Amino acid sequence: MNELKDTRKEQVRVAGMFDRISGKYDFLNCIFSAGIDRYWRREAVRSLGLQSGSRILDVATGTAEMALEACRQHPQAQLTGVDISEGMLELGRQKIHRKGLADRIDLLFGAAESLPFKEGFFDAAMVAFGVRNFEDLSQGLREMLRVVRPGGKLVILEFSRPRESWFRKLFDFYFRRVMPWIGRKISSDREAYQYLPDTVLHFPCGTDFLNIMQDCGYERLRARTLTFGLVTLYSGFRPLS
Repeated sequence: MNELKDTRKEQVRVAGMFDRISGKYDFLNCIFSAGIDRYWRREAVRSLGLQSGSRILDVATGTAEMALEACRQHPQAQLTGVDISEGMLELGRQKIHRKGLADRIDLLFGAAESLPFKEGFFDAAMVAFGVRNFEDLSQGLREMLRVVRPGGKLVILEFSRPRESWFRKLFDFYFRRVMPWIGRKISSDREAYQYLPDTVLHFPCGTDFLNIMQDCGYERLRARTLTFGLVTLYSGFRPLS
């Protein structure tokens, strides 16, 4: 019971942090990635390989950038996004309404570890730069597996540490020193932009993460690195039986 209380307390803390930086989140993402984040999202959605009219779940949707990209690539798809930050969700809803997509994208408050959907409801699920923020990584992965139909696909886009030693040193310096400094200057939130790089640097990437996905029940696993290993695109399927 105490462990459950601690988990909920941490979720509230993280949600509050994202609420505080929500107004600058998209702008800072663009700065930090030099705009390459749009390419990463396009590749992730493209890898879903969906049929027309698919139902797609976007977990840790944030301001709905991934859901909007899915709408662009799949004009007949129906999107549902969930996130623990109401601040992020509100900005996402504003963007959706401006683009006239309210009939195709629905954003809901919710955590990955307890998704409010029946088993097998979605054709696919996706997460972009949010899985490292799950309070219980394995539980979140199992929940996404549960709500995707048999044979459905999960795609996860996440930062990873480059393999080349010289580039890894540059990456570590950027994430430990440069990124927090820029984030604090623009958002005036010291905690958030120390928390974000810390989660990147401690996230189990590559084979380690694929092993976790396998333990959670996924099959036909794959990891594809993008932009010199800065980001990894993971994918797996729910077994047919």
